[in-house]
Amino acid sequence: MKKISIKFLSTLTVFTLVFFTSCQNKETNEETVKEVKEEIKKAPAARIASPAPSPFSTLEQKVGLTDVTIEYSRPNMRGRTIFGDLVPYGKTWRTGANANTKVTFSTDVTVNGTNVEKGSYALYTVPNQKSWDIMLYSDANNSGLPKEWDDAKVVAKVSAEVVKMPMNIETFTITLDDLTNNSGVIGLLWEDVYVGLPITVDTDKAVMASIDEVMKGSPNANAYYTAAVYFKTENKDIDKALIWVDKAIEMTKEDPKFWMLRQQSLIHAKAGKTETAIAAAKKSLELAKKAGNDDYVKMNADSLKEWGAK
Repeated sequence: MKKISIKFLSTLTVFTLVFFTSCQNKETNEETVKEVKEEIKKAPAARIASPAPSPFSTLEQKVGLTDVTIEYSRPNMRGRTIFGDLVPYGKTWRTGANANTKVTFSTDVTVNGTNVEKGSYALYTVPNQKSWDIMLYSDANNSGLPKEWDDAKVVAKVSAEVVKMPMNIETFTITLDDLTNNSGVIGLLWEDVYVGLPITVDTDKAVMASIDEVMKGSPNANAYYTAAVYFKTENKDIDKALIWVDKAIEMTKEDPKFWMLRQQSLIHAKAGKTETAIAAAKKSLELAKKAGNDDYVKMNADSLKEWGAK
């Protein structure tokens, strides 16, 4: 009887331990599940990485001293007819995909004779078969077209002739080409169509102010050289350019530069001093050969031939 009691008690003890352990594990599991659910709630929704149908692009270009930045999304043709179908004629187009195309100027610019203050603008167009209206709109943050169009926000408008291209451009493309010190053309290309928006910048005013300021002090060789080349390029006082480039060459005579001598030869030639132009070109040619610069070798050789050098 005593043995049975001990056995019974042992069994009861084991059962009790298992029962309490089971209950404890259940409570622990419930707490764990609760914690996991809370973490899932906090975790961001899973996202699948995939390419955008109309990839975003940023174009940055210096025009003279003005920084021009264009931000836009680029849809593809994908076998579709674009103008006159996907993009209707006679209706305002966002000029790209997704949010409006944004153009930012770091200085004031001129568009079609109209001053456009530095800042950001939405670029909108009205495509037609033979010409497009291209507009800069002062509200630069829209999901495509503005909810309510406001003509008062059109700061500049240009009618641009459509140029038909000999091939299709699959992806909508914006360029900034035909660059000079004072101008450029924002080009829009898609399907077989090209239209351009000319812009001009007042680079000369800024450069001349800089030259005047530097020349009041103690200009170094590079300052004289840069000023001389600018005067030559912009058809300004060639006699001043001559004086400045000669000073630059004199200041670097211990370590002559073939590109400086090249510009000296061109400035002398433009000033009608052919003999000294030839002498400078020969020095530039010799140094370019030593430097292994084939471009300058050819340019100098061509000029020497043009000027009748022996």
